[in-house]
Amino acid sequence: MKTIVVLGAGKIGRMVTHFLQHCGDYTVRVGDSNGEAVNKVVERNPGSSGQTVDFTSEADLDKILDSADAVISCAPFFCNPTIAARAKHANVSYLDLTEDVEVTKQVAELAQGATAAFIPQCGLAPGFITITAMHLMKQLTDITDLRMRVGALPRYPSNMLKYNLTWSTEGLINEYIQPCEAIMNGELRTVQPMENLERITIDGVEYEGFNTSGGLGTLADSLVGKVQNVNYKSLRYPGHNYLMKFLLNDLRMQNNMEELCRIFDSTLPATFQDQIVIFVSATGMFRGRHTEGTYARTIYHQEIDGQNWSGIQITTAAGVCGVLDLLMEGELPGSGFVRQEDVDYTKFIANRFGKYYA
Repeated sequence: MKTIVVLGAGKIGRMVTHFLQHCGDYTVRVGDSNGEAVNKVVERNPGSSGQTVDFTSEADLDKILDSADAVISCAPFFCNPTIAARAKHANVSYLDLTEDVEVTKQVAELAQGATAAFIPQCGLAPGFITITAMHLMKQLTDITDLRMRVGALPRYPSNMLKYNLTWSTEGLINEYIQPCEAIMNGELRTVQPMENLERITIDGVEYEGFNTSGGLGTLADSLVGKVQNVNYKSLRYPGHNYLMKFLLNDLRMQNNMEELCRIFDSTLPATFQDQIVIFVSATGMFRGRHTEGTYARTIYHQEIDGQNWSGIQITTAAGVCGVLDLLMEGELPGSGFVRQEDVDYTKFIANRFGKYYA
């Protein structure tokens, strides 16, 4: 029985703990600064244990990581460098869900010389969308364009932003204000967030897409010089981009991230009735013909084991739990820095957690 530490007892941490503790192959230790949240997760997952953990405290992290096989960080992205450093110290494999480019670079540096695996960006985007992109590209040659689009959206939007909180507010705003990576005409470029607005229709529903930070993960570095154009955009219902740019630019809320987080948390309701819209398109040559390969899917909230879980909980937790399984089964490198590009799509989809994407 493998011992897995889950840091973070919020929306995603609860789902990760449920998946792992109920599958029969793992024992979960839950850690969070909110002791009440930890207790609730442990109560709902018999066999698990938990303790209060300050994510900035080396002593707290060392205590919960002692003798563990792996740690999954569902903590705020800015806590991950410290968590990764203590994981390296404890010789514990490390997985996270971060979208932040700078945090991932710090994790990659920590992974140098590590005897355990360091696998960041294991969620939805980056994460599954990266795995899918690599799968589509393997079927083509002379690839010219790779487009990746993801939206975590309410099924029943009822406000002017046409948005409800379904995941980390800090993570949401961070991807709206940080510079974005893209490959344009074969060169790695930095582009502005919230720009390059487009319209796209999936399953008869119209969405708008625009630049957001972090969704490419390590693909930008992996594909530079190999693919002419690579970009990632978030999907929202039409009109969202206009109002967010008013808040961020005209009202200058991009300079006051903490206040904007507070406003969103106090005024935008959360929802478990959501949908995850995924679109990946690769264009290249197939048997001598210019061809586009596409993966498009909408994943909805659903009931699992008698509980209702949101789409973002299911897809994010399925991503990291599926990668953990593959790591423990020896299907991924057991030491050093491991990229999402290293995860085989066919094996992931066949996995008991990856099946939620199938």
